[in-house]
Amino acid sequence: MRIKQSAVAGTFYPKSPDELAVVVSQLLADNPQQGRMPVAIMVPHAGLVYSGGVAARAYNRIRPYLSMLSRIVLLGPAHRVPLLGMAVMSAEFWRTPLGSLRLDNELSAVLAHEERVVVNDLVHAREHCLEVQLPFLQLLDGGYSVLPVLVGQTPVAEVASLIGRILMEPDTLIVISSDLSHFHEYTEAMSIDQATLQQINQLRPEIQPQQACGCHALNGWLAYAAQQGLQAEFLNYCNSGDTAGDHKRVVGYASYAFY
Repeated sequence: MRIKQSAVAGTFYPKSPDELAVVVSQLLADNPQQGRMPVAIMVPHAGLVYSGGVAARAYNRIRPYLSMLSRIVLLGPAHRVPLLGMAVMSAEFWRTPLGSLRLDNELSAVLAHEERVVVNDLVHAREHCLEVQLPFLQLLDGGYSVLPVLVGQTPVAEVASLIGRILMEPDTLIVISSDLSHFHEYTEAMSIDQATLQQINQLRPEIQPQQACGCHALNGWLAYAAQQGLQAEFLNYCNSGDTAGDHKRVVGYASYAFY
């Protein structure tokens, strides 16, 4: 049995199972959200103390529908290892302090066979952007498997094509993991991020790396959503200046649901 061990427990979220469960439960309780079942959500991926409330708003949106899902596909950027194209991992389970989540090896093998993705455990080894989503998914467990995909420098059309292929599988939800602008002064960050939110609202797949670290996955999703005539619903926004107090170098966070 191949198990992917947690890489960021104790840094991006608490290492203690009890503490982690309390933190995630409180984030969900403090950020209620209701609405119909989306095709996809967008969530941030900083430490829970920074962006967990924004993420919780999106997870509360899907909470009533999780028992209907067979799989949740996570797409986000590779921060630590350069990546061209898109990569899945070989592990069968992914372990956090809350236990192990089953990974969808069958679909990842199909996508690799179709040469849409490669299997690359190195690029996944220390990456945080997908792992920080797992405590929410574990606490809200509906019996689904998870398929983690890291998206490096990849043409928009290829990412959109992969998403279209994935959504041919029934009972599947897409989760796009991305933060927004990085390390600007508070008011400048707000201005940059508001422009980015307008692009997301309009499903314009032209977001640049300096606007969103997960721009390759996000642009692929926006292109697919535009092709399908979907719509974006803004759920929440803040930056690290709102949650951690330092207004000199902030990171922006947003959550969305897409129908």
